[in-house]
Amino acid sequence: MPRTSRPPYGWALVRGDSMEPTLTAGDRLLVSHRRRPRPGAVVVARFPDGTLAVKRAAQRRTTGWWLLSDAPDVGVDSRHRGPVREEDVVAVVLARVWPRPRRL
Repeated sequence: MPRTSRPPYGWALVRGDSMEPTLTAGDRLLVSHRRRPRPGAVVVARFPDGTLAVKRAAQRRTTGWWLLSDAPDVGVDSRHRGPVREEDVVAVVLARVWPRPRRL
């Protein structure tokens, strides 16, 4: 689905521990489907196998975004699966809304 046909905002749920200490399993996130990622942003992306994941956009490359976990020894990221195409970065995280609200 093209980015422009999505609603401007949505929700995401963190599963797993790969983004600790920034985010923990069960955190609810407010996301923007229209904001473009920047290096350092936390994003929701679809890996080539279809898995949706919350990761940090580390670097934009000619082949897509290099996404990393905040906890490098936990989970799967671009070190395992390679870069993620620009169109597969489906949202940029704006804030954690539950259980401890804060902007990211």
